[in-house]
Amino acid sequence: MHFHDCFVRGCDGSILLKSPNNDAERNAVPNLSLRGYEVVDAAKSALEKKCPGVVSCTDVLSLVARDAVVVINGPWWPVPLGRRDGRISRLADANSLPSPFAGIAALKQNFFAKGLNTKDLVVLSGGHTIGISNCGLINSRIYNFTGRGDFDPAMNPSYVRTLKKRCKPTDFRSAVEMDPGSVKKFDSHYFNIVAQKKGLFTSDSTLLDDPETKSYIETQVSTGGSSFAKDFSDSMLKLGFVEILTGNQGEIRRRCAFPN
Repeated sequence: MHFHDCFVRGCDGSILLKSPNNDAERNAVPNLSLRGYEVVDAAKSALEKKCPGVVSCTDVLSLVARDAVVVINGPWWPVPLGRRDGRISRLADANSLPSPFAGIAALKQNFFAKGLNTKDLVVLSGGHTIGISNCGLINSRIYNFTGRGDFDPAMNPSYVRTLKKRCKPTDFRSAVEMDPGSVKKFDSHYFNIVAQKKGLFTSDSTLLDDPETKSYIETQVSTGGSSFAKDFSDSMLKLGFVEILTGNQGEIRRRCAFPN
């Protein structure tokens, strides 16, 4: 959720805003599988009781993202505070999120535009070690990749068979694990599955198409993820600075789902 927030209008908590017309960022297709809004809201309401109007929803989300990773045995990283909240959240703006259908060149361009580099791209992709997506984002990949009823040849055929049992051709809603076998554990297992051609999205598989990202994956696989925890901490720290609002920009929302 922190990543999806920061890539759209910067880290400004716009992902948390609700719209009466269901046309906010959170209503965009790539964001429909996000979870945890109630955790951010609970932390924010506790803070508002102690020190009203001081800690932004954006900062709360940044802290919750870090603490959620720590709870599942992932790394800790420092979270500098002082971001302010944006007032705008538009469904169409979610088009700036890196697409799960994107190839490596487009992904690198996405990340470079946010001040992040190729290493950040492959490291932050490792965040797919936890969490879920839905059948709607992969059905064309496993049933009709080129329009001829085929699947993506970059995928392991046995994995395609497994996915077809989970996702019928007309099922766009069922949840799919992004790191099968290790979905609730923060570890480097994601890189193992990508190396085995079991990346769920095109954007996972395409990490094997670039020398730098492929080399990083191979290193993590061969060393049991020796540097992944530190690398992830470093990249998450950078992510938290993307296009932030400070000073008199934006506001400190009283409730995260609504501008003041």
